[in-house]
Amino acid sequence: MPAAKSHRVHLKRTARNRSVKSFIRSRATAARNAIDADPAADATDATLKDAIRALDIAVRKGVIHRNQAARKKSRLMQRLNKARAV
Repeated sequence: MPAAKSHRVHLKRTARNRSVKSFIRSRATAARNAIDADPAADATDATLKDAIRALDIAVRKGVIHRNQAARKKSRLMQRLNKARAV
């Protein structure tokens, strides 16, 4: 009996984690595309904030580790700053 319950819990958590990770990836991709298109635009800043917010939500839900989120945010900001410097 416990194995079946553990399996059900595992499936629920896997589905939730997959959804949140997909959300993170789509937001990060949108942010990277916005940075590449026009780093100085206001829309780029809004898109980047959405990506950072998505990462923070994933950390709060326990889907990703806080250091992983910090690394991803740092890389996005580095990309933005490098694009703005050019």
